[in-house]
Amino acid sequence: MKRIYLDYASTTPIDPRVWRAMSPYFNKKFGNTMSLHSFGQEAKLALEESRERVADLMGARSNEIIFTSSATESNNLALKGIALRQAQGKLFKKDQNKGHIIISQIEHPCIIESARWLERQGFEVTRLKVNKYGLINLKDLEKAIKKETILVSIIHASNEIGTIQPIKEIGKLLQAINHKLRAKIYFHTDASQSFGKIPIDVNKMKVDLLTASSHKMYGPKGAACLYIKEGTNIEPILHGGGQEEGMRSSTVNVPAIVGFARACEICQKEMVKEVQRIIKLRNKLIKGVLEKIPNSYLNGHPKNRLPNNANFWFKFVEGESIVIQLDLSGISASTGSACSSAKLEPSHVLLAIGLKHQEAHGSLRVSLGRFTKEKDINYLLKVLPVVIKQLRKISPFR
Repeated sequence: MKRIYLDYASTTPIDPRVWRAMSPYFNKKFGNTMSLHSFGQEAKLALEESRERVADLMGARSNEIIFTSSATESNNLALKGIALRQAQGKLFKKDQNKGHIIISQIEHPCIIESARWLERQGFEVTRLKVNKYGLINLKDLEKAIKKETILVSIIHASNEIGTIQPIKEIGKLLQAINHKLRAKIYFHTDASQSFGKIPIDVNKMKVDLLTASSHKMYGPKGAACLYIKEGTNIEPILHGGGQEEGMRSSTVNVPAIVGFARACEICQKEMVKEVQRIIKLRNKLIKGVLEKIPNSYLNGHPKNRLPNNANFWFKFVEGESIVIQLDLSGISASTGSACSSAKLEPSHVLLAIGLKHQEAHGSLRVSLGRFTKEKDINYLLKVLPVVIKQLRKISPFR
């Protein structure tokens, strides 16, 4: 049976060029970067060259890149690291506000759960509402800031609905507020879904911290990074041998990091052409679905969205049923974030943009990638209307 992968937002296959770059570091150049002998120094050189390549794709300095094992770890380090450093001296004092953190309602679960954990430690958290497209309001952000605010963390592009937030405008606003209040409110963005897909410049965005992930951009799982702007005060959450300038102790995963760097290199060379190709396919998909299937709706911003993301909801059907039926026809898609797709609750992102529970349950996320062909979109547009029609015939929601 034909198999078509349209779930690139959850993970991507390793590009063959990435695999070729990685393979020597499993059994030939396998040294520990902390070792003084030639094997260790060979690995250390590969690590630092990789750091430069990753930094280059986001306009950062190589000494501002800390490698981690995942975007989840990077996001935990960003929120907890800033919070714990800012609260030093207050951590063991009861009934004292240890600091105020602002996030949005549509963050990835690892941001939401990190913020929830910090609340239990005595930090205050504000969760900004979004509009029907998934965008925060800058005025709401400005109103939410108070003298205790230490960190703002807003996702760059939604992993579910693809909406891209006005990160540059947020950065400018926070810079102005910091100047006015003579304070330092740090700004973090989770760019796991956007890094490698659209241009990113940490200096133009005026962010202090940025998360990026390898396996979302045709690199291996097990590698990610956190950009930490020089001068940013952050507390490590892993302690040990002092790797990564003491910010992330643990034996470095050299093969995965080399793969991550090669993936960045490829994206840097091919991004412009690839984005144009993907947008054409995405637009064809969106137009085809909305025209061919009655009572179908697009989630997220119609234009200001990731090039590869199309998220829909359909009346009178359940997303899980759609995914299962598509899979039986050889098409892999999802109902939302891969990190929470096993949960029975409707997507918190779709609820935040105003969908009712029943509507949110009828969602389908289709995410395109480097190996998606036009014939794949044509096949989906042939199969999906039939699937929706069949499911509606037996739907209890009608």
